[in-house]
Amino acid sequence: MSATKPTLAVALIVKNEADNLQACLESVSGWVDEIVVLDAGSTDNTETIARQYTDKFFVNAEWPGFGPQRRLAQSHVESDYILWLDADERVTPELKQNIMDVLSSPKDKTVYSIPRLSWVFGRYIRHCGWYPDRVNRLYPTKLTQYNQDLVHEKVELSPEIKVQPLQGDLLHFTYNDLHHYLVKSAGYAKAWAEQREKRGKRSSIGQGLLHAIGCFLKMYVLRAGFLDGKQGFLLSILSAHSTFVKYADLWIRSSTEPPKA
Repeated sequence: MSATKPTLAVALIVKNEADNLQACLESVSGWVDEIVVLDAGSTDNTETIARQYTDKFFVNAEWPGFGPQRRLAQSHVESDYILWLDADERVTPELKQNIMDVLSSPKDKTVYSIPRLSWVFGRYIRHCGWYPDRVNRLYPTKLTQYNQDLVHEKVELSPEIKVQPLQGDLLHFTYNDLHHYLVKSAGYAKAWAEQREKRGKRSSIGQGLLHAIGCFLKMYVLRAGFLDGKQGFLLSILSAHSTFVKYADLWIRSSTEPPKA
């Protein structure tokens, strides 16, 4: 690492994010050195908006899964550090300052976790196990990268890597409406079931029910989702439903057969 202040890139993987992308990029415009956007084949104005902020816009329409797509995006990054964002996220001023402090005094072999505060159905969710919802998003580009998981991908952490928490929220405007939630959760469930099927895993309807009930109780009771009002109750119910669906999907894939001719 040179004695000069490290450079910083923001990286995003996107598809049809015209409604979100400008606000996201505005929150980092002017203080990062590089913006890399890898598109998965948008059909809206995502590319037009992205090119207002960067000329490093790339397309990989052959969707390989979240982990592989992030690894491909990182291969285009030239800066010393990488900050990962999703298009529906915004960097707050406090978080920006904490990131700048890191770059002013970088530590060796360190990944930084960021607290994420989600706005869901008209309310910031501060319970349900959703806050502070720390995500590892800032690290030296040459230190590590995301794993190959198709969904729920994570930054790879070797034993010598330390994780340091940052202050300042990353605002997350995760769902536009109920339909948007159901579409996104169905996509995650499908990817989860595909990944488990490839690993030879099996499931049952009973497993799905037990995990769904456990999910609701954990979110609404143990993690005080009731303090988030009606939104907390709705989110706990929907999360339990999503949990059941992914196990049901795996059961259908691994335990049912088409009718014999």
